[in-house]
Amino acid sequence: MAMVREHGKEQPYIPLGIFKLRIPFIHFRWEWPEAIQGIFLVSVPMGAIAVHQEMLGVPFELATLMVALNGLLYILHPMFGDPVFPGWISPAIPLVTAWGATYPAGPARIQAIIALQLIMAVIFLFLGITGLAKKIMSYVPVSMQSGIILGAGISAMISVVDPKTGRMVGKEVSIIIGTLICYLIMNSWKFFVAKDKNAFLKALSKYGMLPGMIVAFIIGIIIGELPVPQIQSGFIPVHRFGELISGYTIFAVGMPPVSTWLDAIPTAIAAYIIAFGDFVLAEVVTKDAENYRDDEIIDFNGNRSNIISGVRNLILGLVSPYAPLSGPLWGGGTIAIAERYKQGRKGMDSIFGGDASYILAMWIGSLLMPVVTLFQPILPLGLSLTLTVQGFACMYIAMEMVQSKEERGVAGVMGLVLASRGATWGLAAGIILHLIVGVRDEFKKKATL
Repeated sequence: MAMVREHGKEQPYIPLGIFKLRIPFIHFRWEWPEAIQGIFLVSVPMGAIAVHQEMLGVPFELATLMVALNGLLYILHPMFGDPVFPGWISPAIPLVTAWGATYPAGPARIQAIIALQLIMAVIFLFLGITGLAKKIMSYVPVSMQSGIILGAGISAMISVVDPKTGRMVGKEVSIIIGTLICYLIMNSWKFFVAKDKNAFLKALSKYGMLPGMIVAFIIGIIIGELPVPQIQSGFIPVHRFGELISGYTIFAVGMPPVSTWLDAIPTAIAAYIIAFGDFVLAEVVTKDAENYRDDEIIDFNGNRSNIISGVRNLILGLVSPYAPLSGPLWGGGTIAIAERYKQGRKGMDSIFGGDASYILAMWIGSLLMPVVTLFQPILPLGLSLTLTVQGFACMYIAMEMVQSKEERGVAGVMGLVLASRGATWGLAAGIILHLIVGVRDEFKKKATL
């Protein structure tokens, strides 16, 4: 039985310096609603399978092993004190794939991804260990923080709804209906009022994105937007992990040449700039959730999150080069957990239990061939719904952060530039606008209170 937290305190943990070790089932309880969502939404991390098949030439069976290993490493975050559901550096995927495509398919491209991921590991670890990560976040003006979050929301929505390249092309009906159901259950005040009077709606509210995912899945198959799954039995081929090591890692293709390391640096810096937005969003989402409850103190530490993200990149860079890279946040999952956390302690005792249950169930699902093959045809669907949920949350969170017209203007313009021209342009626009426009003195005083 899990240890019980005293009201108004932190969830019990074993102190390890900057880390706070919490062992599943001992330091937090199992949360079934998140676990059930994790099993069904395993389709989201499975989206990396196609990326690795295209980028690195990895067979489907070995790509499932890469997804499973990546999913297992997610648990490091809630276990060591980071109150989030981690993920990829998703907005950087187009940047990484375009850069990787400049190398010929085969060993050279594998070396490129290895070099990029190991450089990312060094950046994360350096900023986390030196403490610079948390200092950088504290110096970023609220208007720019809001702009980063707004830009992430706009980018997420564009990646789904763009009429030429969006993920919903050919799947419009199923994704729109699934998104609307997610919005209704997770964000509608009318639904929140109705669920208190209806047992079915109250039960439904516990499952976040899952009802929308299931309805979209069924409708997509019925109207022909999605193929019928061909389910297989058994487990993913864990026994073939040696083939992954001997064929697609640094031990197979050798150390990347110096030119590749140097060539990877600008892309790594751009990817970290994008990941910086995830750190900002993670802190805002966890603080927003904490404001709804007085029974648990939630400690988000940017330095700790950087270090754990760096360790994940280091491990994968050596034994399973991961093109989407390892980032500090899966926005859709973290937001879904935070929204249910707001409903009170009876629904979710600790945010760490919600995070860990989701992660572990998703990892277990990634090991089971019936689950993997069930969701194989609908990989774009799961990713699309998480992005639309993330987009909605980013919009309202970003707007709540800014108070003056100057801040709102800077945030809006910065968010649009970031979404349309990339992270480097977006940050440059935010810095210049903040210096030119500024913030009125009365709002500066409020920010320091």
